[in-house]
Amino acid sequence: MRPRPPVNGRGIFTGTGIIIVGLIATFVALIFPLWSYDDQPATGVDVLNAETVSTVYGPLSALDRDFVTKVRLAGLWELPAGQQAQQKGTTEAVRRAGTHLVEGHTFLDERVRDVAAKLGLELPNEPTEQQKQWLATLNTAQGVDYDHQFANILRLAHGKVFSVVAQVRAATRNSLVRALADDANTTVLDHIKVLEATGYVDFDALARDMAAASTPPVTGSPTPPGPITGPGPVVPVTPSPSPTYPLPPPASNPPPPAPETS
Repeated sequence: MRPRPPVNGRGIFTGTGIIIVGLIATFVALIFPLWSYDDQPATGVDVLNAETVSTVYGPLSALDRDFVTKVRLAGLWELPAGQQAQQKGTTEAVRRAGTHLVEGHTFLDERVRDVAAKLGLELPNEPTEQQKQWLATLNTAQGVDYDHQFANILRLAHGKVFSVVAQVRAATRNSLVRALADDANTTVLDHIKVLEATGYVDFDALARDMAAASTPPVTGSPTPPGPITGPGPVVPVTPSPSPTYPLPPPASNPPPPAPETS
């Protein structure tokens, strides 16, 4: 029988080292895919799901909540702006545009407060700083300059909201928000048309402002409410009758405001 070779400490260490290295390699191979998955950027669907809560009226996304807030904010400054135009407007077309703003936002504000109550959302009670600046500009303007400022500031604001309404109406899964978007679409489009009918809207300046996106977002999304109910059938909402307003005939283009004198 051939004698066994002596076992020394170096041989034992080398064998143990090989086993340890193998175990480490196996562990790294198993855990690496998990690290790789965690490091992947979230997709749009991931973000949508993470920011959406359940309600009896259907899923309520961050965009839905932001839209509800924007509708409320629009009324907080456009309603007083319309009331002011009824008094300060120098033409019948401007005063009529003010009346449309008052009627439209009185209707929408009642609707949005009802929607927010049913969805458990908290609404703001004062305009944003940007909206306060617009009101301050209108407060100081007089005469033809007021007409010009009123038509262009309000037309720019409505154009930005109009794009949000379209996005929400196309994508929302919440029946309450969908009905509110329908009402907002009808009202905002009416306001856009009646503002343009004043003859004061500078479409070149409007296009430049929209392209440059010079106006910051109106508001951030409010904190989502907790789930109102568990999964179940979505409660449909019968759309409320939206207001319709007769539009005035287009006015002839008035003269531009006189340049300020120093």
